[in-house]
Amino acid sequence: MSTSYKYQTSPLPSRAQSPSSNLGSTTVPLSYRTGSPLPTPAAHRHDCMTAAAKRYRYLRRLLKFRQMDFEFAAWQMVYLFISPQKVYRNFQYRKQTKAQFARDDPAFVVLLCFWLCVTSVGFALVLKLSLWSFLRFLVYTVCVDTLAAGIIVATVLWSITNHYMIKPTCRDQDVEWGYAFDVHLNAYFPPLIILHFFQLFFYHVFISQEWFVSLLFGNLLWLFAIGYYIYITFLGYSALPILHRARVFLYALPVLMVLLLVSLVVRVNLCRVLMNFYHYRVL
Repeated sequence: MSTSYKYQTSPLPSRAQSPSSNLGSTTVPLSYRTGSPLPTPAAHRHDCMTAAAKRYRYLRRLLKFRQMDFEFAAWQMVYLFISPQKVYRNFQYRKQTKAQFARDDPAFVVLLCFWLCVTSVGFALVLKLSLWSFLRFLVYTVCVDTLAAGIIVATVLWSITNHYMIKPTCRDQDVEWGYAFDVHLNAYFPPLIILHFFQLFFYHVFISQEWFVSLLFGNLLWLFAIGYYIYITFLGYSALPILHRARVFLYALPVLMVLLLVSLVVRVNLCRVLMNFYHYRVL
């Protein structure tokens, strides 16, 4: 019974004003409050921590594995494939109870790094890398491809959403940078599994061949991977009640279909391009 309660997702927050909002105490922004007649949860935070304080608390918890909820982080990874909407309902519940959308538990990042290590071992076997080349590949994958690129992408989308997508009635609020980074990590995980794990089982025996069906299969993997990234990013920002025009992220899907057709016409095997890039980067 404890497991089902732990993973229960909350309903979408209501815009109805709570009676307690008329008091003189500091309250959470109205657009995030729940209209439930029940008392405010004991874990609810009425104070808003500064960004520096949130970063410090988050980084400090990176060294405390016993306090991380790896079971729940694994649940999120599974549902990013089968029902990503449920993952973002949990983000809304966190806003109601902890006054922030962004994760305060680094367990998801730690599990993601674990999967990066696993897939890097797979790439080392497929590409027949030496131990030194494998270590370089792992550092590139974790530090550059995941963390550095993730920080850049999250910062760009954070800036765009805060400048162009905030509703006129919510100009006094903004998108948390930590939430933008979480959205990127959520959207990054399915492509990681598709292109860095699933692909490896088929690369030498099928995808790397000169057949058209091999080209089609490999490029379709890229279509699904990038499509997942775009869709989960859209879900992440559309879950914020202070934003509008989140559908703009979906405009990239038709462009993605056109790029797939172009790659098939010019016979560019995207999986082979990825393998060649990784191989020559660590030489």
